[in-house]
Amino acid sequence: MYSSATSGTTQTRTALRPPNAAAGGRPAQGPVPRGAELRDPRVLAGRGPVGQVPLRPADQLAGRPGADRLLRGRHLDPSVDRVDPAALQTPAVRAVLANISRICPAFLPRQVLREGSQHILIAGTIGRAPVVAKCVSPQALRSEQHVQLVERFHHEVAVYRAFVRHRPPVRLPRLVAADHDRCVLVLERVPGRPASRERHPVNAPTPGEVRAVLGAVRTLNLWRPPMDVFGKPLDYQLEVARFHSVGQLTDRDAGDLRQLLHGVQHTSWQLCHGDALLGNILLAPSGPVLLDWEQAGWYLPGYDLAVLWSVLSGDTAARRQISQLAQSGGTVARDAFLVNLVLVLMREIRLHDVPGAGEEQRIMIRRLYDDAALARRAVRAAVGTR
Repeated sequence: MYSSATSGTTQTRTALRPPNAAAGGRPAQGPVPRGAELRDPRVLAGRGPVGQVPLRPADQLAGRPGADRLLRGRHLDPSVDRVDPAALQTPAVRAVLANISRICPAFLPRQVLREGSQHILIAGTIGRAPVVAKCVSPQALRSEQHVQLVERFHHEVAVYRAFVRHRPPVRLPRLVAADHDRCVLVLERVPGRPASRERHPVNAPTPGEVRAVLGAVRTLNLWRPPMDVFGKPLDYQLEVARFHSVGQLTDRDAGDLRQLLHGVQHTSWQLCHGDALLGNILLAPSGPVLLDWEQAGWYLPGYDLAVLWSVLSGDTAARRQISQLAQSGGTVARDAFLVNLVLVLMREIRLHDVPGAGEEQRIMIRRLYDDAALARRAVRAAVGTR
């Protein structure tokens, strides 16, 4: 959220809702030896509604007992003190500032972090506490895609409100205030830096940073909040049909994925971030902080790991760690990871393989096609063992 990396997913997302069916456990069919990597598909084959918590505007919190603990940051980010009057005077920024002031009259804007086609991020303070306001751009609200954009924003607001009642075991910005109707979200600003400012980084994070990121993601995935708090944002059968209809998946690919989906349909789903890009993970002094929860919900096991695997093409060691984690749950978890991986790679190809790509982007696209071919072979090897 604080970085320039943005989510380009085209998957259909729905508002939070109770899951369609209760997850049932399925025993693992024997562990896969540690050290097996995705590079060898033969080894991989292994032969209710969200609780609506009423929120008081931050100005009403001021002066109340405990308010300082809610709004106080550990350190004030020096960049917040750099006021940028010109950026704060653009028509779009002035429009969202008016919406912010309705729920946070004490909000003092300092800096426009991003003024994009979909969202506007404004850093500021409430008293001495550094905060960030995330708003849907007025221009985006007039676009043809505004319905889907507003749905995703409402989903994120609902997720943050749910986290007030059901505190996750990972670090995320505290919710200060939210306006569901005007698409305004005010959050604590956490000091730190993104794990990467690129969606597909050329220079991967350090091994220590990768371990920290994977640890945070796995901690979230193993958390078991009440099933009716979050919904299932991704319809797997629909996604397979969609990529098949546009020619990205062959008949055999689609058939193989449906066969794997049939075999994992009774496995326990995982709570996933849904968009675990490195740009959405802040490396803070206290550890990784997960940002941008627009796509959070229940997924087949390994979805977040598949997202990280897809963007870490330059880090063989990191991919090896991810593959080992994906296989640690046994054959069913491995099959679920492969389904997730193929769908994530199809999305990345569809997002980046566009006319007019530069040389650097064409190199990345070729890597994505190579990765997709590798994942297809792993899927076929897995199907052959069923």
